[in-house]
Amino acid sequence: MRRSVLLTKKTFKRIIDKISNERIRLNLLQAIPFWVASFITGLIAVFYSKLFFYAEGLTRFIVSRNHFLLFLITPVCFLSALWLVRRFASYARGSGIPQVMASVELAGTPEESKIKKLLSLRIIFVKIVSSVLMVLGGGVVGREGPTIQIAGSVFKKINDWLPEWWPIISKANMIMAGAGAGLAAAFNTPLGGIVFTVEELTKTHISSFKTALFSAVIIAGLTAQTFLGSYLYLGYPEVGGLSNWIFFAVIPVAIIAGFAGSIMGKIILRILKWKSGFQSRPKHILYIIVCALLLISLSVFVSDKTLGSGKEIMNGVLFTHEKYLPWYLPLVRIAGSILSFSTGAAGGIFAPALAAGASIGSVMASWFQLSDANTNLLILAGMVGLLTGVTRTPFTSAILVLEMTDRHSVIFHLMLAGMIAGLASYAIDRHSFYDRLKMQYINNLMGNNDPEDLKDSTNDNQQPNPAAKP
Repeated sequence: MRRSVLLTKKTFKRIIDKISNERIRLNLLQAIPFWVASFITGLIAVFYSKLFFYAEGLTRFIVSRNHFLLFLITPVCFLSALWLVRRFASYARGSGIPQVMASVELAGTPEESKIKKLLSLRIIFVKIVSSVLMVLGGGVVGREGPTIQIAGSVFKKINDWLPEWWPIISKANMIMAGAGAGLAAAFNTPLGGIVFTVEELTKTHISSFKTALFSAVIIAGLTAQTFLGSYLYLGYPEVGGLSNWIFFAVIPVAIIAGFAGSIMGKIILRILKWKSGFQSRPKHILYIIVCALLLISLSVFVSDKTLGSGKEIMNGVLFTHEKYLPWYLPLVRIAGSILSFSTGAAGGIFAPALAAGASIGSVMASWFQLSDANTNLLILAGMVGLLTGVTRTPFTSAILVLEMTDRHSVIFHLMLAGMIAGLASYAIDRHSFYDRLKMQYINNLMGNNDPEDLKDSTNDNQQPNPAAKP
């Protein structure tokens, strides 16, 4: 096997050497790793999405047969998910986006070797299994953030495997392109993947790697579409015939959603800081069990819409006549995200944030008794607003929701919602939830601490990271 691999490498090198034009040869060699990594990312994203879908379906089946069984199943799933993370890959916890952000910041610095703790093949396996266990137990988590860390790990590993004679490719560029490809494959939103990479990750001029980024997003997205078909994440909600004054309703929805997203992130960070003081494992176990029981209690005694990523909620309010949700559902959904994310197991916050934002838009639309089209717009604005409150990426949030619904006619409404929500969330915290976690991961890597012992970076006058590029 080893001999055949060596022969294949030699044959490939002879083919490349026969290309006489130096510029074409260099461009081809620099592009191939992105193409290969993108194709692999698309395949993994498809496999992951199907596992996630089946796990959510099994949870719904259990709820329909005997809801109270989750009082046993959920603690077991949550504890198993956390054990996997802590036993095999500590930095696979949570969303995965802060880990990718930290990796980009560490790339090209003396601390670059620490990236292997944040992005690796082991991370991929643990991330998938742990998050699937969480959603099987009814956890309010998504797969989109984890897919970004998985894609970053794939691209980083392909970069590591390049032979010595291969032209040097920036590790930061590979990881950033991987993040964009991961988001594009997870949501089927190629523009969203590109905008996310530019707005959230890159600190350099995009012209230096725009071709690599675009090709990575396209190949990963096409690979996912080949197996899943051409689809919209949320379909085609009706937004025709909007009222001229609807802009005035979008603004309060965006403000409240932005506040909610930022406050949710702040609460999670406070809980993580509090948990860092736990000195014994039984305290961690007890916390997980309490979170699981509280989550299931909310689903049994308050609303069965508490559980899962929340995609059913978004589809329900956008595509049925049941437009208006009860006033308490946004609070329940946010509480579910806090309980699930703070366990320390793997699982994203993108989809749950969108669902919580949709519920805010639905509730506020009920106050005005709007038409279906106007109600749908406020639901979409709520989705953009809450996601912006968490990520502080208004344009990424707007483009994601735009591509998930193919409603280009409301692009200005959604961008307005994103910008207003960004300003509102800034009043709660000057830094995004992901920025806070990124700094915590970097600080823990510098001090070789257990990532479970995350410290709260609440000082707005943070000192620059010593590992960052000048």
